[in-house]
Amino acid sequence: MSDVKREQLLEALKTINHPTLHKNIVDLGIIQGLVVKNGDVGFALNIAPEEVKVMEKLRHSCDRLLLQISGVEKVTSVLTAERNAQTQGSSGEKVKTFEKKQFGGHGTPPPNEGPDGIAGVKHVIAVASGKGGVGKSTTSINLALAFSKLGLKAGIFDLDIYGPSIPRLMGLPDARPESLEDGKITPLKNHDIVSMSIGYLMEKDAATIWRGPMVMGAIQQMVRDVKWDLFSPIDILVLDLPPGTGDAQLTMVQNIKLDGAVIVSTPQDLALIDARKAITMFDKTNTKVFGIIENMSYFICPHCGERSDIFSHGGAQETAKEKNMDFLGNIPLDIEIRKSSDDGNPIVIAQEDSPHTKAYIEIADKIMDKL
Repeated sequence: MSDVKREQLLEALKTINHPTLHKNIVDLGIIQGLVVKNGDVGFALNIAPEEVKVMEKLRHSCDRLLLQISGVEKVTSVLTAERNAQTQGSSGEKVKTFEKKQFGGHGTPPPNEGPDGIAGVKHVIAVASGKGGVGKSTTSINLALAFSKLGLKAGIFDLDIYGPSIPRLMGLPDARPESLEDGKITPLKNHDIVSMSIGYLMEKDAATIWRGPMVMGAIQQMVRDVKWDLFSPIDILVLDLPPGTGDAQLTMVQNIKLDGAVIVSTPQDLALIDARKAITMFDKTNTKVFGIIENMSYFICPHCGERSDIFSHGGAQETAKEKNMDFLGNIPLDIEIRKSSDDGNPIVIAQEDSPHTKAYIEIADKIMDKL
């Protein structure tokens, strides 16, 4: 295992000066989000928008320099920028605004032009919740596995930069992608599906303290640089969106061509409030919502067999009716779903004949019909 330290990389980068400011790029604060894991290095260069051409050359110089360090096997870098514009406020004063821009990726699509698809992928669906803690990632991985059980080549793309769970759910917490000769990186495969996550590129338990442009830069680079069809073309790719409906989520939806979205919620009112916000976000971006899944819908005591509606019951179905969309199904709160997920062997794989697996496959089948 590589023993390269972050401090060692920063010291090396201090030998590179900004072409016009004549100070090293580390002290200028240009290097952002530097991480190293098992010899794989990743970072962003935060630049002024007008510097893109000259700083692209500097980025390559940084990559070459770091690759010379013993123990460094791969370097992934990206340029990000915040464009500072002056606009006139309603009262006549100058108002400072920021336009986020990503160089080297697809960027926000211009008016009347839709986002690009993902190379090697036929269909893309997003799984969203609007709220954390409702089991969205567990639902996402089991849906991807259910698609695979139905005969599709499936994959899962973990877009939760701040809390990536897919590496553990895939049973690959310590795995890392490899570099190909064409500059692409390999998705990781297990349980007959492929996956990609920022968690594969970061140190274990490391906090991701990145600003919006850096988050989008990392996501766009993964979209662009992952060879999703390495093993075979992907019929359906499940996007595990981060919780919430803020700028990061909205930009992801605007920059990745989606066939549709699925909303996951628990039955109680607090979760459904945020689920409705997620539905509104997709409505505003003209993204079709295939329907709602009610997760943790009920609990069956493993000892006495008595049913308890811990988080209430039926709220997601009522919301689906209110929003004039399909209710896709409900998944119970069950210790086997939790345990199999923690073990990296999700329920659809661990217990192929269980009623829970049947429920996930029925939901996946309904989504397939909509595609």
